[in-house]
Amino acid sequence: MSTAVSTAVATSADGTSIAYERHGTGRPLVLIGGAFNDRSTGNALAAALAPDVATVTVDRRGRGASGYRPDHDPAREVEDVAAVIAAVGGEADLFGHSSGAVLAIECVLAGLPVRRLAVYEPPFVVTDDRPRAIDLFGRLSALVALQRRDEAVALFLTEAALVPAEFVDGMRADAATWDLMTGLAHTLPHDSALFAPDQGVRGAERYPGITVPTLAVAGGASPAWLQAGAAWVAEQVPGARHVVLPGADHGVLGAPADLATVVREFLA
Repeated sequence: MSTAVSTAVATSADGTSIAYERHGTGRPLVLIGGAFNDRSTGNALAAALAPDVATVTVDRRGRGASGYRPDHDPAREVEDVAAVIAAVGGEADLFGHSSGAVLAIECVLAGLPVRRLAVYEPPFVVTDDRPRAIDLFGRLSALVALQRRDEAVALFLTEAALVPAEFVDGMRADAATWDLMTGLAHTLPHDSALFAPDQGVRGAERYPGITVPTLAVAGGASPAWLQAGAAWVAEQVPGARHVVLPGADHGVLGAPADLATVVREFLA
């Protein structure tokens, strides 16, 4: 199978341009990244899946080469994915990482033409063993509106991802990384809008209605609350498969060999 890469743009329902890259030919697997990610984040997984799986990496709105409109309704991002699926053949498998996993689930719930769904650690808070990010969407939106990008990134990291404050200070010291993150600060309200208040599950009662084959994956080295989110999805979706990758953590896309093996087997 060819592993040639082609770059293109799909037009979403509200006119926003959504950039994507198609790797290889055949039935596509659309890769949806989480916070602070653009389509380049999926390149390592795309390479690990080649040549057995044709992949499509996507710039979510406001990232990379995609356009942006400050409409935080998750339905707009579902429409973005729908436009990409239509552009690459009209039907696809989906893989989502972190908040991208939540978006992938929303796409299935919205009835998009998805054959199979794979998610990695949707960051739902489904246990009581961690602090909850109170009104995260509202506070992020306010900071972004005031162009306080540095504060918005720090808020998301410390309260949504539970990164210790001293680690955030260390990230600030890496100017290139911090500039990349603050450059995407305006997209953080989009990530937080995918969740119910306090980072819970929006419309949890809908999940048992998912009928497509589903795979929920977590890393054995990830925090317990992230592993619990993946396990919860597997419990709610009828027939879903739950896999824990020993030694993997939330940064699995940086070293995706084991994840690629599991996803490849699931798609086959």
